[in-house]
Amino acid sequence: GDTAGCTFCHTSPEERCSTCHQRHQFNPAVARKSEQCRTCHWGKDHRDWEAYDISIHGSVYQVNKWDPTQFDMSKKLADADYVGPTCQYCHLRGGHHNVQRLSTVYTSMGMSNADRGAPLWKEKRDTWVSVCDDCHSPRFARENLQAMDEACKDAGLKYTETFKVAENLMLDGMGEPMPKDLAPDWSGQH
Repeated sequence: GDTAGCTFCHTSPEERCSTCHQRHQFNPAVARKSEQCRTCHWGKDHRDWEAYDISIHGSVYQVNKWDPTQFDMSKKLADADYVGPTCQYCHLRGGHHNVQRLSTVYTSMGMSNADRGAPLWKEKRDTWVSVCDDCHSPRFARENLQAMDEACKDAGLKYTETFKVAENLMLDGMGEPMPKDLAPDWSGQH
């Protein structure tokens, strides 16, 4: 199931129109809706849709998406004046079709190397801030980027700690958390 799930998206090159534009309804207005991204960007290993959907941006979209005065999907992204950002508004800014150009993938954004100051990361981060300052102040965008940096550092530490605990359990002969001869019955009792 996992393999089929991976190949469904990862064998579709980004340049293929039908990745975002439905084959049966090749309508740019449909492709501008955030739900189009959900097809691939959701689930246990790609929680992008869930993160967007419960964010303030996603909430604004969900509440207002049926109102054409708030989200007029008939307009090109370059002309759109949405009440809140959709996935496409930020990642396909101005109608540009290269999603990765404005990607917020943490490692390619340099967040995992936030203190290293590599020029490539600085350029990507400045571009990211420039997208946010369509609606927010640059200070607000930079502060949120810094908060994400800190969250990524904390997550990295927790990830490392978790693997250390698992390694120690293996070294102590406790690698199998529930041996077959000690499996609990339906009530959870041994």
